[in-house]
Amino acid sequence: MLKGAIFDMDGLMIDTEKLYLRFWIQSAKDFGYDMKPEHVYAIRSLARKYSIPKLKGFFGEEFPTEEVREHRTELMNEYISEHGFDVKKGLFQLLDYLQSTGRKIAVATATPRERTLKYLGMIGAAERFDAVICGDMVTVGKPDPEIYLTAARELGLPAEECAAFEDSPNGIRSAHSAGCKTIMIPDMTPPDEEIMPYINAVYNSLDEAVEFFERSGEIG
Repeated sequence: MLKGAIFDMDGLMIDTEKLYLRFWIQSAKDFGYDMKPEHVYAIRSLARKYSIPKLKGFFGEEFPTEEVREHRTELMNEYISEHGFDVKKGLFQLLDYLQSTGRKIAVATATPRERTLKYLGMIGAAERFDAVICGDMVTVGKPDPEIYLTAARELGLPAEECAAFEDSPNGIRSAHSAGCKTIMIPDMTPPDEEIMPYINAVYNSLDEAVEFFERSGEIG
């Protein structure tokens, strides 16, 4: 019986992963580095503990990770202030369904809390969640399971009774390790053979995942 649902944010609820891709590449270019899409994909949803060594592995120990990240954030903030971003298809239909069936709902995102609450507020979703757990609220971020275990605990549920929604392989690894049922809604890349064993279901959009909960039975 699934009594809870835990959502990643970027690329899953809001269409921001393409902006991270664009502005990681632009920021690195401004510092003289030729970052490619595959480099950005490799660090999606990764905590800095893991992303910094990866970036230095790609570009050398002298790569100024924090300066490039800060510049990327500035570029992205400027773009979002002017243009905003889109909500991913089916988000509110799924949230409505979960709330109408008595499920508890949380966010588990690598994004810092201040920015997370800002983005959720921009789309009118901040009040829809029973708990919001962010990357700066845990000791070890994704792909470690801590963030999902923390979110489940805040909901008052065992992780095994929660479905986890993710768009990235690193997020799937985190949720699977925590014991959640994992649902992937691919965004920029489809699931590959390496990650498929950790996925319970794949859907094209969030509203399609209602079927997964209906199969798990009603709460009563």
